[in-house]
Amino acid sequence: MKENNLTVATEFFLLGFQTRQSLRISLFCLLLVVFCGTICGNLLIITLAYTSKILHTPMYFFISQLSISDILVITNIVPNLLQILLNNGGTITFIDCFTQLYFLCAPEVFECFLLTVMSYDRYVAICNPLRYSTIMTSGYCAILSITCWICGFSIVLIYIVKMAKLNFCGRNIIDHLFCDPLPLLELSCSDTFIVQLEIYVLVIPFVIIPTIIIVMSYTYIVSAVLKIKSSIHRQKAFSTCSSHLTVVCIFYWTMFGVYIFPTKGRTLTISKILSLLYTVFTPFINPIIYSLRNQDIKKTILKHSTCKIKN
Repeated sequence: MKENNLTVATEFFLLGFQTRQSLRISLFCLLLVVFCGTICGNLLIITLAYTSKILHTPMYFFISQLSISDILVITNIVPNLLQILLNNGGTITFIDCFTQLYFLCAPEVFECFLLTVMSYDRYVAICNPLRYSTIMTSGYCAILSITCWICGFSIVLIYIVKMAKLNFCGRNIIDHLFCDPLPLLELSCSDTFIVQLEIYVLVIPFVIIPTIIIVMSYTYIVSAVLKIKSSIHRQKAFSTCSSHLTVVCIFYWTMFGVYIFPTKGRTLTISKILSLLYTVFTPFINPIIYSLRNQDIKKTILKHSTCKIKN
């Protein structure tokens, strides 16, 4: 019998950005500011949604759930990434790597489902306004939200467990910013065909079907809005959807850019930057979009600020 000299990897080394120190320090400072801003912005959205009576509506309930998901993603990625930038790379244990992968993928899948639910909420509000309060009850909204959380975290767990059972031997260097499915599969010395097939199969319920539902919802919404005779009412109807539609476009554009669009000819640096867009900068932008483009949130923030000044 031939002796197997391959050793099983118990940890991985994340390279991060291999560049000069001054650039890494600048990026460290930028990400630290973005991290703090994201936490504060999303916590503000959550606090306002639960404390202000004017925001006790299905739309703001779903926005608060989106903020929780964004906080999970950025707290999972950025602290370790900051350490990697300072040290020009860093090790991560096998268990920590797959834990990070799980808490990256699960909230992202949850967000796919939640954005679909939010598009349905806007569809009911504009296409069936008289039945909106009877359809989108608080209990029904809670059920929809819980279903999204359960689907996101349970289905992804099955996939992560299967992926963790692969053998990782020989090279343990990941030329990336965090533990991501594609770089990990490239390191495995097992046959990854089944796991890669599962990725493409799961794209259908996780990405394609939600995208189709969102497109169909907004097709009906646009059709209904264009039938409104008053330009003021038409503009008001469009404004209730603009924030959500902007968030949907940013989320899916960055996700498609990383996982769906062809990667041939793309450098590793570009891949890392695209990864930063959907894991770090999208959670930072979301509360800004909802704050700047939403009059109710603006009024609530102004009201709270005025009360604090008077006190």
